Amino acid sequence: MSAVLSAVNTSAAAVAAADQPLLRLQNVESAYGPIKAIRGVSLQVRRGEIAAVLGSNGAGKTTILKTISGIIDPRKGSIEFQGADITANDPAAIVRRGLMHVPEGREVFALLSVRDNLLMGAYTRSDADAVARDIETVYGYFPILKERAAQDAGLLSGGQQQMLAISRALMANPELILLDEPSLGLSPKLTKEIFEIVVRINRERGTTILLVEQNANMALNASDYGYVLENGRIVMEDSCERLREKDDIKEFYLGMKDVGVRGERRWKKKKTWR
Repeated sequence: MSAVLSAVNTSAAAVAAADQPLLRLQNVESAYGPIKAIRGVSLQVRRGEIAAVLGSNGAGKTTILKTISGIIDPRKGSIEFQGADITANDPAAIVRRGLMHVPEGREVFALLSVRDNLLMGAYTRSDADAVARDIETVYGYFPILKERAAQDAGLLSGGQQQMLAISRALMANPELILLDEPSLGLSPKLTKEIFEIVVRINRERGTTILLVEQNANMALNASDYGYVLENGRIVMEDSCERLREKDDIKEFYLGMKDVGVRGERRWKKKKTWR
């Protein structure tokens, strides 16, 4: 009987753990000197999903990711990852917990080869055989990196550097990747290619992804759940399927403008979330 009860309790604990979000922010506020960049941000990312934060330039999207990864210490609020409080933790300690940050602008090690950049992503790992297998795996996602393996990363194109930055994060075998503006400076064709591979990584490896992106159409099509950020505050959240159908999202983020009988466009009106 005790064995049965123990099994039931273990199963209930497993279900409860599965229901817990992988990442949770509660009332987080961060600032640059006297300027508040994000205000009272609360969001959560469930294990295995792609979550997106949408917003215009300067809305605070990058600040959210920098606060999560420990680059910026929040002034208020809390951040939990895998049930543990990581608020204001050292970035290196956060990486060791399984959270990787792909920053805006790629920021590859320009004077190191492509292969050495990938090995830098795996610096916390000691399983050399698995690291070698993962290098081959990322070459499968981005074959051009295998062709350029001995080339200095600084000589790659912008799109190739973005591929390398994502691959470097994968080399840590993370539970969660923070992906900041992957479409920045890329052609529509390259943007589409990279988003397709991001979705493939999520589906095949089960890697959870928190994406911030100005390209709302691409982000909403790739993601499961979305948040809209304006002036440092979350003003709307829903499944991406439902967000794509909301009038304000269509108008202000997807460029789908309705014209009334008198020719008045919706952007002349206030957003309904204000």
